Amino acid sequence: MAYMIGIDVGTSSTKAVLIDELGDVLATATAKYGFVTPKPLWVESDPEDWWVATVKVIRMVLEESGIRTANISALGLTGQMHGLVMLGPMGEVLRPCIMWNDQRTSDQCVTLTKRVGESRVIKLTGNPILPGFTAPKVLWVEENEPEVFAKTTKVVLPKDYIRYKLSGEFYSDVSDASGTSFLDVAGRCWSEEMISAAKIPRKWLPEVTESPVASTKVSDAAAGITGLPEGLPIVAGAGDQAAQAVGCGIVRSGVVSATLGTSGVVFAHSDKYRVEPEGRLHSFCHAVPGKWHLMGVMLSAAGSFQWYRNAFGGEEIKREKETGENSYNLLTLEAAKIEAGSEGLIFLPYLTGERTPHPDPNAKGVFFGLTLRHTKAHFTRSVLEGVTFGLKDSVELMRGLGIEMKEVVASGGGARSSLWKQILADVFESRIVIVNATEGAAYGAALLAGVGGGLFSSVEDACNEVIRETEETVPSHNLMKYLEVYPRYRALYPLLKSEFRH
Repeated sequence: MAYMIGIDVGTSSTKAVLIDELGDVLATATAKYGFVTPKPLWVESDPEDWWVATVKVIRMVLEESGIRTANISALGLTGQMHGLVMLGPMGEVLRPCIMWNDQRTSDQCVTLTKRVGESRVIKLTGNPILPGFTAPKVLWVEENEPEVFAKTTKVVLPKDYIRYKLSGEFYSDVSDASGTSFLDVAGRCWSEEMISAAKIPRKWLPEVTESPVASTKVSDAAAGITGLPEGLPIVAGAGDQAAQAVGCGIVRSGVVSATLGTSGVVFAHSDKYRVEPEGRLHSFCHAVPGKWHLMGVMLSAAGSFQWYRNAFGGEEIKREKETGENSYNLLTLEAAKIEAGSEGLIFLPYLTGERTPHPDPNAKGVFFGLTLRHTKAHFTRSVLEGVTFGLKDSVELMRGLGIEMKEVVASGGGARSSLWKQILADVFESRIVIVNATEGAAYGAALLAGVGGGLFSSVEDACNEVIRETEETVPSHNLMKYLEVYPRYRALYPLLKSEFRH
């Protein structure tokens, strides 16, 4: 039996998954660490913490599984995107990583965009230059920490720093590099135009390959530290969203994923490069060679339901403590008794601003249409419906670009709710499926390792072999009601936009 390892270098923890060639999970391990916010809008992390955690979880899964390490075919990497790790001539970390959720670089985004031109930026990189992306962070360091900038010889992403520690070499992959604002996303290579506009040397950036390529190998030094065999192939891997998509089987046209985590993500495979003209969808290289993906992000998905439960679900939380019944389930049981559309009560889920389709940090949450008929159960259902309408905004942008949608793979905490899955099916006008793979991006990285290690002929083959549907929800008669309500939801943001600024 052959084995693969996937490692996910996350925001607050690193996770390792060890699977066999059938796709069965033999061991998982997670090691946590912190990050700091030294100033408002700043978020930083120490890359050394990632490395310590990586070593720990590798040793944990090797011990838990008890396998012969000689039977490991390859290792795949994934992780948080967009982070800036700046290295000196000896590979030393020059400053803490400026992370994906750091928002200090608004001025640098404007500067770099003006140098290239807004429409040209979107055409080249598939996206506007956003504060979370890597390129504006490089400009910020040049302007604010010139002594660090002067010592820099390499700029790498978080997972690629771990690759360097494992191999001593510098490589990245096209999916993760798509979130830097340095990549020509259509050409799947670094953009000389964007690099020139940022005024940095091309040699600062690692080589980029397709995601399943075994670009490096475990070094003798890293083998001694981790317990991995020297020379083990390290596959390029992918950014966390692309790797998660591989782990859910989103590797062919017509299959879309909807992730109901704290934030919400709609992810669509695309056989060709497509760009939303206003940059309202992210357009990145996929982890499937020669393919791309579109992605819409809403900031408060299941997070809206969590807020609602914490603020108004005191009775359910108390009952959960007394009986063990899940407080979210108690809320949705009552909400299921309310008719679709919540009798005109509409929730706008902009509790922390919004990204897709309204990139507006000032957007606010709203309950609209309240009457004497409305009860707590109406409010609960309207929260679930409002979040789903917010996700549908991304779905409609994708359909407008020619993306077909035969099925939607749902994941995340919200996908455990039968009511929410039914609302998704009705609002999206699509069948909703759950798959057997539940280990997220790390599992996708392990599958990419299987491709790079020769166990599967392609990413599509890997997913066909190991990923199976376990549950299906189809649209009900409520679909027609939501077709009536959704335009009213969409009309509210433009009407309230000016008020959100106050």
